[in-house]
Amino acid sequence: MKKDLLEEKIRAYRAGDGEAFDAIYDMTYKAVYFRILYIVRDKMYAEDILHDAYLRALQHLDAYRPGSDFLAWISRIGRNLALNFIEKKKREVQTDFQEEEFRFSAKEPEIPWLFALAQEILAEDEYEILMLCQVAGYKRREVAAMLALPVGTVTWKNNEALKKLRRHLEKEK
Repeated sequence: MKKDLLEEKIRAYRAGDGEAFDAIYDMTYKAVYFRILYIVRDKMYAEDILHDAYLRALQHLDAYRPGSDFLAWISRIGRNLALNFIEKKKREVQTDFQEEEFRFSAKEPEIPWLFALAQEILAEDEYEILMLCQVAGYKRREVAAMLALPVGTVTWKNNEALKKLRRHLEKEK
């Protein structure tokens, strides 16, 4: 099971195996990244915050309780850093060209425009479930455990999000 392997890698990292971090990162970064990206809506800043979240998690790994949900723990760290970033950005004075140049948008060819569309038309929980299930590749039962929701709710919200996207795209044809 993925969660057991993750816990094994965390134990190995705590024991001094630096290579275990690569496995931990590979198993968790997509979910954390999309949670951050939904909040900041900017690829460049989301990547920076993602790396800050992992640095913070490594610095405070002793605060993580073995056996609890590591992905939820690190996602919460990422979410809090993203919210702090948003609050800080609100206090800064920006010019129009700064906002447009760095804003997450379809101008960036490596980011599919579908992500931007999904962010616009889906509710936050639908977007998060869609990204975890369809993009990050987690099983619905794993997403249900991460978000503390019933599997049926995750399945329903995932299907509804896909239907909303499909309907929107069909209207634009």
